[in-house]
Amino acid sequence: MIAAPERIATRRLILTRITPGDAPEAFAAYAADPAVTRFLSWSPAAAAADVARHFAAASAAWDAGRLFTWSLRLAESGGLIGMADARVDAYMLNISYVIGRRYWNRGYATEAAEALCAWGEAEADVARIWAVCAAENPASARVLEKAGLVREGTLRRWAALPNCGGALRDFVCYARVCNAAPPAAAAQVEGCG
Repeated sequence: MIAAPERIATRRLILTRITPGDAPEAFAAYAADPAVTRFLSWSPAAAAADVARHFAAASAAWDAGRLFTWSLRLAESGGLIGMADARVDAYMLNISYVIGRRYWNRGYATEAAEALCAWGEAEADVARIWAVCAAENPASARVLEKAGLVREGTLRRWAALPNCGGALRDFVCYARVCNAAPPAAAAQVEGCG
């Protein structure tokens, strides 16, 4: 089982395990902004209470070891500027992030993604760290590339985005492979090896 640290410090950020108490700040910083949520799988939040319910579910998923979600806070001021998470699927971590518009183009998303990759690579049972972004979102693609993930290809008609009309859209898959030894949780495929 993969365990996640409740706190990760980077040069400019503190990633802390998300709690429902973070909801008012998250609502104000990013969760209600249509520009921020444009390429996300969820619509802008209507109220901080909606965000609190989502964070309560995220906390339960953390306890179950399925999904680890962190608030992104500025190290200097403690202000909440975004969120990052890592979904566990056997020996893989699927990472994602969101940053409030006021903090775009300052390298915070890259710093958060790098922190998640460094943690994942330190976990013996993680063999792959990956992420997807909408093909129409070059800013997110740049973040993933700067964080050391390699473009693997285009996933045709991968998902619908509620904030982009709901039609199925192409996504780009990025990944990095780590921990060369196969993890204990990996299934062995007959005839491969």
